[in-house]
Amino acid sequence: MLSPLDALLLWTMEQGLLHALGGSPMATDCRLVLMFLTSVSVSISAFFIPSSLGVVLFTVAMGYLLSQDLTQIAVLVRGAPRDPSPDTPSVGLGWWALPLSLLLLAGAMTEAGLLHQLCPGPGNLSLWADTAGAWGGWSADTGGSQAMVGWLLIALFVVTRGLGGAQGACVLGGLLLNPLYPRRASDVQAFRTRNGTLRGAGRVRRLLLGLVCPLAMIAFLSMDASLHGPRSISLALGTTRAFRAQVWQNSEDALLQMAVVVAVRLAAGPTGAPQWHDLGIGIQLLLVSLASDRLSQFLAKLRFALTVLITSWTESKQRRQAAGVLLALNGALSPLLLSVVLIAALLAAPLLPLFTLPVFLVGFPRPRRSWPGMPGTACPCPDSVYYRQLSGRLAGALRGALADGALGSCSPGSHFLCRFQDRVAWVTVLERGYGYCTVNIKGLELQETSCHTVEARRVDEVFEGAFDRLERGGRLRRFLNPHWGNALMPCSAVPVRVYSDARNILTGIIDSPDHLRQLRSDFLKTLLWVLLRHCLQDRPCVGRRVKAHSVQASGRKSQSSQYTVHAEPGPGHLKMGVASQGPPDSACSPNLRGRDSSSLSSFADWSDEDDLFGPVPARKPARMIMVQTEAGHTGGELGVALPGAVEIHSLYENVALASLPTLRPLGLGLGLPASDRGRDHPAPTSPTTTTTTTTYPQPLSFTCPHSESLSLAGAWRAVPLSTSRLQALRAFFPEDWFHYCLSRLAAEGFWEGDPEQVCRALQEDQALKEMYTQVALSCAVALGADALVPSPSMLFRTYCGDGPGPDGLEGLRANEELYQLTLRAFRYSVKLLIDQASLGPVESLDEMYTTLHEYHINWFIGLVTERGWHDSILEEKPFLFSLGHDHTMGTYTGRVLSLQEHLVQVGVLNEEGVRGQWANLSWELLYATNDDEERYSIQAHPVLLRNLTVQAADPPLGYPIYSSAPTHLGCL
Repeated sequence: MLSPLDALLLWTMEQGLLHALGGSPMATDCRLVLMFLTSVSVSISAFFIPSSLGVVLFTVAMGYLLSQDLTQIAVLVRGAPRDPSPDTPSVGLGWWALPLSLLLLAGAMTEAGLLHQLCPGPGNLSLWADTAGAWGGWSADTGGSQAMVGWLLIALFVVTRGLGGAQGACVLGGLLLNPLYPRRASDVQAFRTRNGTLRGAGRVRRLLLGLVCPLAMIAFLSMDASLHGPRSISLALGTTRAFRAQVWQNSEDALLQMAVVVAVRLAAGPTGAPQWHDLGIGIQLLLVSLASDRLSQFLAKLRFALTVLITSWTESKQRRQAAGVLLALNGALSPLLLSVVLIAALLAAPLLPLFTLPVFLVGFPRPRRSWPGMPGTACPCPDSVYYRQLSGRLAGALRGALADGALGSCSPGSHFLCRFQDRVAWVTVLERGYGYCTVNIKGLELQETSCHTVEARRVDEVFEGAFDRLERGGRLRRFLNPHWGNALMPCSAVPVRVYSDARNILTGIIDSPDHLRQLRSDFLKTLLWVLLRHCLQDRPCVGRRVKAHSVQASGRKSQSSQYTVHAEPGPGHLKMGVASQGPPDSACSPNLRGRDSSSLSSFADWSDEDDLFGPVPARKPARMIMVQTEAGHTGGELGVALPGAVEIHSLYENVALASLPTLRPLGLGLGLPASDRGRDHPAPTSPTTTTTTTTYPQPLSFTCPHSESLSLAGAWRAVPLSTSRLQALRAFFPEDWFHYCLSRLAAEGFWEGDPEQVCRALQEDQALKEMYTQVALSCAVALGADALVPSPSMLFRTYCGDGPGPDGLEGLRANEELYQLTLRAFRYSVKLLIDQASLGPVESLDEMYTTLHEYHINWFIGLVTERGWHDSILEEKPFLFSLGHDHTMGTYTGRVLSLQEHLVQVGVLNEEGVRGQWANLSWELLYATNDDEERYSIQAHPVLLRNLTVQAADPPLGYPIYSSAPTHLGCL
């Protein structure tokens, strides 16, 4: 049980910083070393200051600065963001933080200096005896003033402790339930309404501890007669510590220590305990602080030992064959047991239960945070994203609870357990100072093992007994905590904006023919809405072009001017598409529009020798192609081309590009060698030629100038679809829905001009309707959504985007952008099917349009395994939906995540119980090498929460799935 050298050194520095220098345990080793050296330097500097006034002013100022987290000065000045991200919780105090700090420091130094100068008498102890008996015994000199402040400190201690205890769910160490705490709050709003009075009490307590108590303690310390005595190391050390620890570092615990010192002085009088009075207030507070810390550790360790002893017999699953023998030995050797507990408390070392059996040893001393290194290591998995979103919101909610005292008197080394649905968050307090607290938040696995499930169920029972408060017989039993002996004591419930997880079985919905019969119609409507929105809203450069488009060319046929040829991402693949669907720079540039005959003149100096795309096979020079234009004459021009590519020059401005020989995608090379089309793909002789398959887009001529902004890529209409199949499906095209969407888009102001005229022109454009008819029906056939009643398995496979599909699916997948839009539309239609089955059918086109807009803005509809699910949680999308399949039960399931404010229940754990179990875990895995996954010491223990505690240890000994970096919380 000997301590390693590094742990012993850090423990020594932490104990010296905590008790001798008045600091706090620090979040990291580096911060501990720096703070220890800085505090020692301040104490040494105070020793060499000759003036007592200078000592008082110096120690007050340095105590305030050292009790702050100086690394967060920039954050405090910058303030909290309005909508903090999950990884950076709101910690700032606003723009007024720095002025408030400077004003408070100036006021404290002024008060200390004035009181120290106005009360110089060294004999002020003579009046303590007179003031101990009656209030009228105070006089106007130094002793009476300090005694009056002493009585004020006692009163502040009683008031603040009462206000803090009234806010918790339990009182008297968890023995009784707080009758003032609201019970059975159905929602956050009802909880806030019922908890309004207690929140007001928390605000008063925060004001008293943050402003009144520090000034009162400064007044008490500044009038002490020992400050006027001769210089000594003990005086410098005691003064420095008192003006830091008792005033700024931890005002709540300092009030208790100050009240004890005042009570001893009042009880002893000027003649009693002269050696105690000669020590001075600084050294007296140091000794009281050390004694109270060791006493609290002794009581916590003793409770932990008794819990292990009692549950080794009362818990049937924890009862071993030698349980009776161990109980008898501990009873017979109870003095030895108490000695072990006392030694562990004196050394501030964990009490180690060997293999978590009632056999106790003294673990080696170590810092409060128990584990070396920087907090934040974890064993991540896909479920870690839920804790990543929760941690920031939870930290922001804990700020107010810590500041108001709803979580009790938390100190570095305290552990809190937060519970919401299947999530268990473990919060460790690493550091505490004036107006701030540094915590580490860990996330445990989501009930995957039986041990975890057993203990999580007991955690729920503990919280239900405190917060729900089910009626129990007897007036006294109603207020007794039924789980008082548990290592977890409920503290409070805090409102947190978090995802609630709802899982439903879709039996009777997704397999119902009546519901599935509606899928085809909903899919076509959804796909049209997705395509129209994609053209106008997902392409910002198109939207700007629409606004700038001139209305004067309303009668002009512009189909030939809206297409250009641009390269696909794949090697050598050329796609016929809208100019705006190329790269953003080219799509929005006026120099790359097809109607400008000189748009490619800037590439005239390019040559095939540039070899930008790798070796290019030799090819014949391009021949001049003669075409007949609408004007009735021919023209020809040799267009310049990019190396290794084929360019369609603006010579064909007035000719529909679909009437030209279509460029086939290249599999290898970029030279486009001549190839025989074969019998399956005869070259079309004219735009009106009827073929057996609509493999290539037919020429379209828009009659409305605004239709250009809604134009789809030519390759999107190149999905194989037989003409007979297309004609048979035309009747299912929702023309009324298409016209309604156009009217809504026109009313939303996407085009300049009168919305009614624009809407009428778009609705009368048959070419536009024909284009969307071909694309929508082709996608429906390729995806298999044209079936009258699709099977549930086909619906699920299509929703997942995997598995073998119908003919044409591979062609649709080849065009990745169109495939993703089609898959999104299908998923929207599946969600719409489920909503209509649950909430009722959509009764109007306006409701349909609003529902789809709601899906797009506030929902992520996809799969849990997709990257979009992870990103949507971090972006805090309001709702997420996923479709699943339970292979065991053979049922289809739906999962919905909803981001709302919910009550997260928080409880405090027995600090020494956690440290003791972690010490045993370290001993087992590092020294006893017992790494058996089924070993006794990690099995479920409903009282000690042994399995959850082991999980919360830092890796590699523990396995939390999420662990945040040290998080600074402003709690002033």
